[in-house]
Amino acid sequence: MRIKDLREDADLTQQDLASYLHIKQNTYSQYENNKRQLPLEILVRLAEFYHVSTDYILGLTDVDVPYPRR
Repeated sequence: MRIKDLREDADLTQQDLASYLHIKQNTYSQYENNKRQLPLEILVRLAEFYHVSTDYILGLTDVDVPYPRR
């Protein structure tokens, strides 16, 4: 997953993202470190926040442009 790289590229802290997602900082840290599985709703919110596709976050593509909405 690329959530740590995306966060660092945006000059944000784990606490910044945790606050946005309404979760605790240590929970977000566990997502970044693959100690806890990223829930689908959090994945979608991060993709919307960073304006990328969920596939990009998951490392399934190197194209960071989100898919168009229908």
